[in-house]
Amino acid sequence: MKSGRYRMRRIIGGLSALTLVAAWLLLNPASYQSEPLSASSENSPENNSSVEINPSDQTLAINVLETLEIKGRAPKTGYKRTEFYKTWPNIDGCNLRQRIIKREVGDSAKLDGCDVVAGTFVEPYTGETRTYNSKAEFSKNIQIDHIVALSDAWQKGAQNLSSERRYELATDPLNLVAADSSANQQKSDGDAATWLPKNKAFRCQYVARQVSVKKKYALWVSQAEHDAIKDILNTCPSEKVVGLE
Repeated sequence: MKSGRYRMRRIIGGLSALTLVAAWLLLNPASYQSEPLSASSENSPENNSSVEINPSDQTLAINVLETLEIKGRAPKTGYKRTEFYKTWPNIDGCNLRQRIIKREVGDSAKLDGCDVVAGTFVEPYTGETRTYNSKAEFSKNIQIDHIVALSDAWQKGAQNLSSERRYELATDPLNLVAADSSANQQKSDGDAATWLPKNKAFRCQYVARQVSVKKKYALWVSQAEHDAIKDILNTCPSEKVVGLE
């Protein structure tokens, strides 16, 4: 039996999101492609139960989590999606939404210009294998989700960032995933304390990416959020942060 494990390659940090996307997605559009592993994945709880954590390893998500400030939510006053971005950036004639869908579908993607009009991929939030045969099916069933919801980011430090830095947060491929529309709507602006993917095989990477984004953009976590993330990472202590090199 295959599990819906998704191994994301590391992303080079320190560049603006738009530069990152242009340099990386154009040269390597399939680098976030899903990669199902067997049930004996290195990050399964059974295989990680005896892993010893080196406290000095600053690439482990469970260690980076402890460097995030723990605070309550700030008021949502002033939040608008347009405080982050107004539309997806255009990169060499294709917008970022189109690029992210192509990234997730990978080699099975059939294109009509920039649009993916057919292809199969393993949807991360549900773990289901999906095959679509038209642009309309992709549009109906797939949304681009912010791993760290923009509203959550706003209440945990992003309102104090510059408009340029908020734009980078909203358009950073590290913080974006193509996901099932219904699951994305259920998540809404929830953090790890209020929503986790139904697909348990994706949860370790999901919370590790949240930790990565919050570290990269100097956002904090609530106590409940911290505890929920830690509970997940305790089952996969070798899970690493990405995009912070």
